[in-house]
Amino acid sequence: MAIVEAICISPKKGIVKKAVSQAVFEKDFGITDDAHAGKWHRQVSLLAAESIDKVKEKLPTLKDGAFAENIITKGLDITAIKVGDQLQIGADIILEITQIGKKCHNDGCAIKKATGDCIMPKEGLFAKVIQGGTAKPGDPLLRIN
Repeated sequence: MAIVEAICISPKKGIVKKAVSQAVFEKDFGITDDAHAGKWHRQVSLLAAESIDKVKEKLPTLKDGAFAENIITKGLDITAIKVGDQLQIGADIILEITQIGKKCHNDGCAIKKATGDCIMPKEGLFAKVIQGGTAKPGDPLLRIN
């Protein structure tokens, strides 16, 4: 079973997100107190722990949130996820995938500069909140369609 390994937020865009013990997901908005929340299609970002672990082989001090990801998943086959798919976190939260990958910064992020590659442009998932609720690390994560 897939789980939420970590949840990360930041008060401003452009800075590393920090792990939190729980987060409130608001319908049609995103995560409370996160800079990327709003009325748009990339309210929440997800990245697989398995992908992050590969980067940690080159950068072992990498912290959760370094890619500006909100949710770090564990055990979810992100290669099988498509735009329009829905994911359920815990008993209440439903996310709809709206985008896969995103263009990296013009000059590349610090991780790309250090390792020669960045996983977010290829493997990052972006979603909007269809149904809100509260989530914490360890919550189950299910693909529901």
